[in-house]
Amino acid sequence: MISAMIVEDSRLARLELKEQLKSIPWISLVAEADNISDAAMRFAQYKPDLIFLDIDLPDGTGFDFLTQLEVAPKVIFTTAYQEFALQAFEKNAVDYLLKPYTSARLLEACERLDLAKLNGTQSLEPSDTLTAQSQFFVKDGTKCWLIKLSQVERFESMGNYTRVHFEGNHPMVYRSLSQIEKKLPSDKFFRVNRQNIVQLSYVENVEQCSSGALEITLVSGEKVEISRRQASIFRELYSL
Repeated sequence: MISAMIVEDSRLARLELKEQLKSIPWISLVAEADNISDAAMRFAQYKPDLIFLDIDLPDGTGFDFLTQLEVAPKVIFTTAYQEFALQAFEKNAVDYLLKPYTSARLLEACERLDLAKLNGTQSLEPSDTLTAQSQFFVKDGTKCWLIKLSQVERFESMGNYTRVHFEGNHPMVYRSLSQIEKKLPSDKFFRVNRQNIVQLSYVENVEQCSSGALEITLVSGEKVEISRRQASIFRELYSL
């Protein structure tokens, strides 16, 4: 769960944002303020992970507020002024929302958050290799899961996204299949073709097609063909 604070001088804008955030269940609103003085006090009290920050405030700017903080939080700017975008991203902003913004645009901004650093779980960023017990966050609309890698039957490429198949669910993450492949333990996962990586423990059956290629049946009943090139590697790995 990510704790968040709204810093916004417009009461109606705060109410609208609070209502929109109700549809994002992994964000918990812990405080709100309508000026820099109150915002600084509430930030010190609640220490939120994330701030939804307006730029034009009664006693200064959102940038003035950030300079007062000893610890830099994640920030999503919410403003009617497009000209401050460059300055916002120089402050390492997660996103810059121009008013009026939709709930879909707000969700997109929130999905940019580094959930690994904020809540202690891992994300699917290409870095250290995951283990079977590694956990990561996925979502589909309003549904959210914190799952273990051992639960994943298959990763499927969807362009710049990857669909995660586990326990009858199929949410997508904004990572390419190649990025995810770099994190997976090679003794547990195998890239059967350009579109799919399967967890070997979920392979229930292997058959040879008339074309000479191999086709695997997964525990879920899904059938996935192993490309000719990968079939040769697969045979070498599992030959006596």
